[in-house]
Amino acid sequence: MTATTRGPLVIRHRHRRHSPRRRRSVTLTVLTSIMLIYTLLPLVWLAINASKTQEGLLSSSGLWFDDDFALFSNIAAAFTYDDGIFTRWLLNTLLYVVLGAGGATLLATIAGYGLAKFDFPGKKAVFAVVIGAVAVPGTALAVPTFLMFSSLGLTNTPWAVVIPSLVSPFGLYLMWTFAGDAVPNEILESARVDGAREFQTFFRISLPLLAPGIVTVLLFTVVATWNNYFLPLIMLKDPGWYPLTLGLSAWNAQATTAGGEAIFNLVITGSLLTIVPLIVAFLLLQRYWQSGLAAGSVKE
Repeated sequence: MTATTRGPLVIRHRHRRHSPRRRRSVTLTVLTSIMLIYTLLPLVWLAINASKTQEGLLSSSGLWFDDDFALFSNIAAAFTYDDGIFTRWLLNTLLYVVLGAGGATLLATIAGYGLAKFDFPGKKAVFAVVIGAVAVPGTALAVPTFLMFSSLGLTNTPWAVVIPSLVSPFGLYLMWTFAGDAVPNEILESARVDGAREFQTFFRISLPLLAPGIVTVLLFTVVATWNNYFLPLIMLKDPGWYPLTLGLSAWNAQATTAGGEAIFNLVITGSLLTIVPLIVAFLLLQRYWQSGLAAGSVKE
């Protein structure tokens, strides 16, 4: 309250700014908790049962440990069973991921960048083809792909899994939209004025800016190739070329074949070992993945 000699008494009120309170939704909290339980419960079940022997799986509760903790012995048995075929399946999966997912990411990056930053006749037609390819499920193309590779004599070879994995319409579309916002045209024009060639501009300027999108596409293609089951199922007959998904399925089917040995403890342990690399990859590349998904969501 202040007073002056030249005027009436003036009363000034200072309004305090209250920080907005966060709204809490009970329904949203319940739904999130249900989704969390739904997501984590299979992982918890897998981790618990991977520590049991074959007998312990049948005599104990599925959501609690057995008296005999056999996780490390199960891991050792998984790598030594059937002359160490699990190691061969693991190496095959890594081969398919490095060549298939790595090649798909490289092609999607180059093609997406070119479609985003260069104009050419038929660009709209290419966009329509890419969108249409994203909408087509991979299982719908499995039989035509098998017939084509069979006529070429490439079935039952690693190329029958690697070559189809190189095509990622979703990765191409993601890099197309990401490159349009992540790489400003002004930077490219400045580099061209300075005499830089297109390859120099791409590798020295554009590629570092595209890193979040590249990591995002890489994660999607790695997960898709690592978990690929149907394509190797119709393409491969030799167990020596099986990936982990198909190999574990063959182990699981032993219990239903005549004279087969039930090794459910090794199947569960192998499944746990299969998802560990994916979890590690997501944890290490999480910040790149999140920034890649958020790119282009805010316009200035």
